[in-house]
Amino acid sequence: MNKKHTLFCCLMVVLAMAAFTSCTSSRKAIRHPLKEEGAEYLFDNLKKHELKFDGFTAKFSALIENNKKETSFEGQVRIQRDSIIWISVTPLLGIEMARFMLTNDSIKYLNRINSTFLQKNFAYINEMLNKTIDFDMAQAFLTGNDFSFYENSKFKAQVDGQEYKLHTVNRLKLKRSVRKNDPEISIPIQSIWLNPDNFKISKVILNETDKDNRRFTALYKEFETVDGQMVPSEFEYRVETNQDNVRIKISYSKISINPEQISFPFRVPEHYTEIQEWKQKPDEKE
Repeated sequence: MNKKHTLFCCLMVVLAMAAFTSCTSSRKAIRHPLKEEGAEYLFDNLKKHELKFDGFTAKFSALIENNKKETSFEGQVRIQRDSIIWISVTPLLGIEMARFMLTNDSIKYLNRINSTFLQKNFAYINEMLNKTIDFDMAQAFLTGNDFSFYENSKFKAQVDGQEYKLHTVNRLKLKRSVRKNDPEISIPIQSIWLNPDNFKISKVILNETDKDNRRFTALYKEFETVDGQMVPSEFEYRVETNQDNVRIKISYSKISINPEQISFPFRVPEHYTEIQEWKQKPDEKE
C-alpha cells in the first residue's frame, strides 16, 4: 500500500475501528419532499445533535481495501476531547502491532514489530500526506462530528434527494484557534450531507484541486445509542486520487462516553530505536 495512504488510514483510526444488538439505521424512508431550510438552521441542528463528550473509548475492527488487496486489523481508540487521540492497532492474532498518540501539536508512534518509535511535530503528517490536516479534523472523523474550529458562515444549503446538503469553498480555520507557527489551514471544497430525521452527518466529502485531484469521503452508515446519544458504529472512509482508490471499513464496539477512568499509556522501551522517517525496512512487506 502507498505509504501516504497507509499513514492516512492509520490516522483516521488511524484508522480504524461487530454486529450490535442496539444498532439502528441512520436512515428512514422519506415519503414527502423535504422542506428547504437555510444553512444557519441546518448548522444549528447539526451542532445540537452532535456527539457531546469529554472522553470517548471504543474497540474497533477495520478492513482496508487497496488495489484489490485487503488488510484486516482490530484495536482500540481513546479520545480526550480536543487534546489526545490514542490508538492501539492489533492484527487478528491479538498481539499489539502499533500504537499511536496524536495531540494538537505532535504525533508519536510505536512499531512493536521492528522495535522502533517516531516522535514528530504534527506538521510531519502534512509533509507525509502532501495535505494539510489537523487534530480537529481527525477527531471529527472518528466521532462523526463536524469540525469544531472552522468557520460556518460560507455554507450554502440545498435539498439533495432525501437529505440536506451543505456546501462551501475555502472553509477557513478560526483565527482564535490558530496556534503559533501553524501552517495556513483551509479546506478547499467541502460538502456535508445530513439525515433530516436526526441531523446526524451521513456523508462528508473533501475535495482538493491539486494535481492528484484528491478526494476524501466519510460515510456514516449505522448508529448505536449510547447514554442517550447516537454514535456512529459502522462507517467507511474512501481516499481517491488519480492513481489510487483506498477504502477503509470500520466498526465500533464496546463504545463508552465519558468513562470514569481513561488512560493513554505511551512508554517507549529503552531498547527501541528512534526513526526519523516513516519508512519500512527493506525486508518488510506491504
